[in-house]
Formats: sequence, structure tokens, C-alpha cells
Amino acid sequence: QVQLAESGGGLVQAGGSLRLSCAASESIDSITSMGWYRQAPGKQRELVAAISGVRTNYADFVKGRFTISRDNAKNTVYLQMNSLKPEDTAIYYCHVVTELQFRVGNYWGQGTQVTVSS
Repeated sequence: QVQLAESGGGLVQAGGSLRLSCAASESIDSITSMGWYRQAPGKQRELVAAISGVRTNYADFVKGRFTISRDNAKNTVYLQMNSLKPEDTAIYYCHVVTELQFRVGNYWGQGTQVTVSS
């Protein structure tokens, strides 16, 4: 079953903005962390940003441009991407970590394509 629903990807010009959303199913309980990774063709998947409680973590290459946020009531994480660059082009994957009674779970979305043209 699809437990993470991603949206918001698309094609934009350099300098433009996109807002990614990832809604976790209510069947996913005890979320401790939500975040975004990306993978470009021929490259490894890499962390973009993550949020755990009130703590956030950003990759150096997006600091000052991207903002991660979370709406606990909607079980949704967002990634506001501003000042996009062609090198931001990749498939962006939502990632969720859960922990319940010391049992840790990892969930990945299907990915949403972000393409930035020059």
C-alpha cells in the first residue's frame, strides 16, 4: 500500500520556486522524523533536509534556499524550495522514520521529479 503521498514536483526556470508536500497515511504511527532526500541520474541518494520535533537539519547545498516544515495535524511534511538551480534537478523522495516501543521503521515515498532549467 502507498503510505507516503508526495506532490509538488515539476519543471521550473532557474531562480524559481517549488513546494513539495508529503502526506503520511494515518496507518503510520509514532513518527519521529520526516525529511527529504534526492537522487540525480548517476548519483547517490542524498539528504536534503529533515525535521525531528523542532529540530531541523539541512544539507549545505540548500541552506538559505530551502525550508522544511511539518504539520503534525495533517501528518504532512513540506519542503519550500526557493532560488532553484539546475543542479537541484533530481527525484525528491519523502522519508519517514517511526519508533514505537523501540521498534524502528523506515518509509520511502515513490519520489517526485524536480527539473530546473537554465
